[in-house]
Amino acid sequence: MRALLVCFTLLLFASNVVLAQTEEILQPQPERDDPEFIAPVTVDGEELFVVRGSSALPATERAEKIEERITQVAEKSESATVNIQVSEAEFGQLIRADGQMVTITTQADADHEQMDIEVLAGLQAEAIEVAILQYRDARSSEGRVDSALAAVAWTAIFGLVSYFFFTKRKKFLSYIRKQLEKRVETVEEATKSLLRSRAIASIIVYAIHTVMWVLFLFFFYYYLSLVLLSFAETQAIAQVLLKYVSEPLIGIVLAVVGYLPNLIMLAIIAAVTRFVIRGLDLFFENLENGAFQIKDFEAHWIAPTNMLCRALVIVIAVVFAYPYIPGSDSRAFQGLTILAGIMVSLGSNTVVSNMMAGLFVIYRRSTNIGDRIRVGDKVGDVTEIKLMETLIKSIKNEMISIPNAQLLNSEVVNYSRKVDGRGILVHTTVGIGYEEPPKKIQAMLIEAARRTQGLRKTPEPFVLWTQLADYAINYEINAYTSRGSSLPKILSDLHENIVNVFNENSTQIMTPSYIADPPEPKISTEEWDGKLAQNTT
Repeated sequence: MRALLVCFTLLLFASNVVLAQTEEILQPQPERDDPEFIAPVTVDGEELFVVRGSSALPATERAEKIEERITQVAEKSESATVNIQVSEAEFGQLIRADGQMVTITTQADADHEQMDIEVLAGLQAEAIEVAILQYRDARSSEGRVDSALAAVAWTAIFGLVSYFFFTKRKKFLSYIRKQLEKRVETVEEATKSLLRSRAIASIIVYAIHTVMWVLFLFFFYYYLSLVLLSFAETQAIAQVLLKYVSEPLIGIVLAVVGYLPNLIMLAIIAAVTRFVIRGLDLFFENLENGAFQIKDFEAHWIAPTNMLCRALVIVIAVVFAYPYIPGSDSRAFQGLTILAGIMVSLGSNTVVSNMMAGLFVIYRRSTNIGDRIRVGDKVGDVTEIKLMETLIKSIKNEMISIPNAQLLNSEVVNYSRKVDGRGILVHTTVGIGYEEPPKKIQAMLIEAARRTQGLRKTPEPFVLWTQLADYAINYEINAYTSRGSSLPKILSDLHENIVNVFNENSTQIMTPSYIADPPEPKISTEEWDGKLAQNTT
């Protein structure tokens, strides 16, 4: 049973292989356009027709033999006529020129051209006749004179252009520079900008100079090609030179002409986009100047909202313009676009997160320009809110840049924002031993708060017991202030007044490490005379 199953499997596999090979044979084979099977017949740089080859006689060898025969027939005589004969032969249509066999048009050639063999043979005979006559005419005495005159004419034109290019180029560029500097200086005076006329003029003159050199090199290239084209012996070289430059340029021109409708559509989209952006700028400019107002729309939202609207309009314009961009439907362009999108998405995670965080910071109203805030251990006044970062000036007069993503994900304390009419609650804690009367401590702390400038008398300061520690009671003095920007100075003054009040009342502030009560309280009893000890050594 197992043997039968194996035999059946092998038979099925063999049948599939045979069927696949049969289908491959029956299917039409693609045309093989390599030199072994197809090659052009060229005389003096001009292609006459193409011929088919075989494995025994490659197309390139067959084309070379036909070219040699045409050349031999043309060089044997200087007659202005050629006797062309087309007759049937064993392998096709035999073509003779002045009695000499030139080529045989085969059925394979006719199949390749998709026409009757007699018609193809007639066309090839006409091409051979024209090539022979042109070959003789180009090498005749009159042809040599015409070629020499054409070369001299082109050389004279090139010499004249070269003379003006090398002798008048500097004067022309100098004139352009002076005119540009005058115009740019006029623009600077009108707009009061900080542009540098000489720098701008130098850039433009450099660009013009580069374009002039490119045009001169192009002219030299075509001059050389036309001179070579004037002589029969060098026409093949001229054809190669013209092919490498002219064909790409013609292709570019034809592509531009073919894309004119798309370019017109792109111009329309650009004009509409510019018109809409100008309208947005005018709208937000009037909104900023107070010509009209939008309810609950804050002033510092105007600039970022205008920027977002402009970006949205540009994105929509790009989406509409994408199908009309030259080459947008090619796989290379699409692949490059996808690659660019992947690179941007992988490399701009932090950038995008900061931008989105910047929008939240701008529109959620938690922080405004001029507010004093604390982010982590950084305290300062907000000077500018950008799309990527927020700048704050610290109390030490340092400019600190905080990424908006950090600002969004961190705890932000705003000392300038008024939650209610009482202001910010300033507080600090001291530890006092259990032997001291609590009411006395509370009175001293309230007295220190009253002595501190910047702390409000109403609502009155109050004291909280925050902790019953091992050796002391932690008292917290709380007082309101409306001067959030001066908070460090107020807190420093409060600490100084606490120490002064406690020293005046002979009350010791407990240190963090406590061993035993000293016989005398640790307070300052002497007044400082204002002088520091001098080093007499």
